[in-house]
Amino acid sequence: MSKNAPGNVWVFIEQDAGRIADVSLELVCKARELADTLGVKVEAILPGAAVAALPPRLHELGADNVFLAEDPRLKHFSAVPFTKVIVGLARQHRPNIILFGATVTGRSLAPRVASSLQVGLTADCTDLKIDHFEDKANNRVLENRLMQIRPAFGGNIIATIVNTWDDPQMVTVREGVMKLAPAQPGRKGKVTPAKVELDATDLAVALIERVTEEKSVDLKGAQVIVAGGYGMGSKDGFALVRQFAEAIGAEVAASRAAVDAGWIGHDHQVGQTGVTVRPRLYIACGISGSVQHRAGMDQSAKIIAINQDPAAPIFAIAHYGIVGRVEDVLPKFIKAYKGRG
Repeated sequence: MSKNAPGNVWVFIEQDAGRIADVSLELVCKARELADTLGVKVEAILPGAAVAALPPRLHELGADNVFLAEDPRLKHFSAVPFTKVIVGLARQHRPNIILFGATVTGRSLAPRVASSLQVGLTADCTDLKIDHFEDKANNRVLENRLMQIRPAFGGNIIATIVNTWDDPQMVTVREGVMKLAPAQPGRKGKVTPAKVELDATDLAVALIERVTEEKSVDLKGAQVIVAGGYGMGSKDGFALVRQFAEAIGAEVAASRAAVDAGWIGHDHQVGQTGVTVRPRLYIACGISGSVQHRAGMDQSAKIIAINQDPAAPIFAIAHYGIVGRVEDVLPKFIKAYKGRG
């Protein structure tokens, strides 16, 4: 899929019953940043049924054009027909970059698209940048390539991956790692109807029943978070984090070490291999502050750290630090907070 002129930056828009996924909105904002650096346009791919009212929201966040693939057969996500729509558009318009959210849908769809186009795919990126790359193996410099940044080896290192093959450069991006920029009310853009051509083999899988379940925790939307780490000592010790969070009306989060220890579920994990959060207040209890954890919460407006090790890395980013045993400090916090009433 090589080409002379650089293509545009594309974003796959994931939606459910007319509600656009937060990660897709975040990616439109990031695509705007990447496209401005490259001097190209931002284009969104919007498959679905009864979604014609959604493009203005995407235009206001930076999309210049929306490929609207509207068809009743696309009401619910199914990998094969969605893949066929995107691959057809990509072969016709030749984008430079295609961004997908690293959701269940994105992780199912993106590999199929990449395989069909015979290009590479980097999964679970936490940052994206445009830069040049010195390809020493072929004695050349590749200009304006997408730096695909993601954790590797279980989150122990940060890897930067670069495509040396033909475009499109494809990635899935973790939810919450890209900032949602303010919308520009009244910003206009183009809507391009996309022909949906599907046959019986594309629709071989039919949805019989759909069961939805509300998330037990919404860390991305939380304004106050109390997070516990391995320093809580045990599952019983971690219960103190829950008590404190309940007392102040906060959501409960955890470091990877606490999750791996089985003290709390993965949905509560903050960090490069968990959720990225930006609350008004983040209280880290017994968390040492590895680079992987800090990457998931260092944009919090205010950070309070409680740790008995005065040299713990978490104190380097904390606005307020308390050196002490969490089992001594938290009960005093709870008592003081309840005493206010």
